[in-house]
Amino acid sequence: MNRYTRAALCAAALLAPAIAAAVDLLPVEDFARHPALSMPRLSPDGKYIAMRWDEGSSHALVIYRVEDMSKPASMLRMPKYELPAGITWVSPTRLVVEKGKEMGSLDMPQLTGEIIATDVDGKHQDYLYGYEVKYSSRATTRGTDRGWGFVDGLPERANGHFYMAARPWDSPDHSYLYDVDASINARHLVGDISEGDMSFMVGADGQAHYAYGRNEDYDYVVYHRRNDRWQRLSPDQIGGSFAPISSAPDQQRVYAMYDASGGPLSLVEQDELGSNRKVLAAAGFGSIAGIEWTPLPHRPFATIPDTGLPQVSYIDPNLPAAKLHRALAMKFPGQYVHFIDYSEDGGQLLFSVSGDRNPGEFFLIDTHTFKVRGLFKAAPWIDPSKMAERRPLRFKASDGTELEAILTLPPGRGETNLPMVLLPHGGPIGVSDDWFYDGDAQFLANRGYLVLQVNYRGSGGRGSDFKVAGYLKWGTRIQQDLIDGVKWAIDQHYADASRVCVYGGSFGGYSAMMTVIRAPGMFKCAVGYAGVYDLKMMYKKGDIRSRESGRSYLTTVIGRNDAELDANSPDKLAGQITVPVLLIHGEDDERAPFAQAKAMRAALDAAHKPYEWMSKPDEGHGFYDEQNRVDLYNALQAFLEKHIGKGA
Repeated sequence: MNRYTRAALCAAALLAPAIAAAVDLLPVEDFARHPALSMPRLSPDGKYIAMRWDEGSSHALVIYRVEDMSKPASMLRMPKYELPAGITWVSPTRLVVEKGKEMGSLDMPQLTGEIIATDVDGKHQDYLYGYEVKYSSRATTRGTDRGWGFVDGLPERANGHFYMAARPWDSPDHSYLYDVDASINARHLVGDISEGDMSFMVGADGQAHYAYGRNEDYDYVVYHRRNDRWQRLSPDQIGGSFAPISSAPDQQRVYAMYDASGGPLSLVEQDELGSNRKVLAAAGFGSIAGIEWTPLPHRPFATIPDTGLPQVSYIDPNLPAAKLHRALAMKFPGQYVHFIDYSEDGGQLLFSVSGDRNPGEFFLIDTHTFKVRGLFKAAPWIDPSKMAERRPLRFKASDGTELEAILTLPPGRGETNLPMVLLPHGGPIGVSDDWFYDGDAQFLANRGYLVLQVNYRGSGGRGSDFKVAGYLKWGTRIQQDLIDGVKWAIDQHYADASRVCVYGGSFGGYSAMMTVIRAPGMFKCAVGYAGVYDLKMMYKKGDIRSRESGRSYLTTVIGRNDAELDANSPDKLAGQITVPVLLIHGEDDERAPFAQAKAMRAALDAAHKPYEWMSKPDEGHGFYDEQNRVDLYNALQAFLEKHIGKGA
């Protein structure tokens, strides 16, 4: 993940102004709609902005002239269910696009491993990497391009080239890095290693200096190349975790994320071999997450933690970029300002503003005149003044471990003895909830419910030890963390103990069933959406088990003991469910196959347990079609109303 993407996932520093007590019940459609425009990127000369365009199942890359944003200068339409998942300018007039495929609303689009290129006017389109080699200008010589290709870096200045990591299907234990000339579809090898699924960091000499990632055995490894030979770094060199980011401006040192013992990650600057390490931004309860960068030559000037209600911390507050960031933050109190792209001369800056109530809006500023120009809002139909406050807090689990909870407080309804919905996040490993805008939580809060999200053990953002603490604990310790969160919300008088339900998607759907099994009497209802309900089935069906690394992941995080898998599978424990259940699933789900939902339904039938059912054809891991999303929210609203709302 590049430095800009990671920063975009961060939260803000201040609370937004208090909202009015009057509460509008907003249309369900407002929460079901998809943003039409997203992922804006500024061209190196500052003259164009490229972004993703979505309308229903149609997707495209659209390019606007900065001087005229009223209509696109060009549009590259994608085949149905495919979309631009990555957009990279390689010159002022040429872009490369990583193709993705819709998997459902609960997952990010899955990269197909295909890379295409286009000129800014939509001409000179070329297929640079992937299995559809017949469309490439090099089709006669690229017949062996059967694998996955990913954009893995750029030269410091745009020259028409980019660095591409490639993982051929017939060599799963090998990773390659190429310097690709996107104008003429030519490439040459600048790094290769006999280890699968690696990412690379390129040095000033244009060669791969680091290779790192999780290998086929799901072990995290880091290699450093010296004298054209790869050397695997020892545990002492890696510490708890080490991930290189980029070379420092002097080209002798590198920026990296690092922790000595497995705790939250700090941002460091060090020599390539790890000596003379300097901490630029120290981690606290959570890792350093977002990093803000100066224009060329790129230097980090600010960071944001991965947990809580983050404060921006400036590494060097006297840098011009830091001063500009502080000034913009003052103009948008209670929100987070993120610098997305500078033009190469530093004269134009594309930035975003977002918060717990604002899904995001995008601006362009002239850094000489400081004139700010609004470009577009991610969801212009959302009125932030009518959205709910999201409040990160901490509590102690039953074993004394401190955990983070995020409460979304229904506006105009006070803060005590509220009907509450526990909303476990998916993943579970390495995923976390944060302070940012959350559509599900905002919908539930608008309907009058307090929403509780818990970053249980196994979640991301707090270092490798915290993540590993969730391994082999899907149905036990993780569920206890969620249950402890509910007890805490009740003890603090936020929640009414007699009106608590649980609703979750993906692993959250699994948790919706498991929490009511582990804590009988605590919940009044449970909603499982695109959930996994039979752990053993994950080894037989679904896309996770389709690759060796996926099978290693399953062995690591859920284990292979059939008796333990059954003891932690909701479909094997359906007789212990004593509350009404609503199951919702897409019939074309590849991550949690439809067979999972059918197994849970059959188990409830066999145990003579009440449940409601909704399934939709042509939907994957989470509903993507907006009308299906409306149907989901309406069903969820009616179900909760019946059991913990006014109709209870």
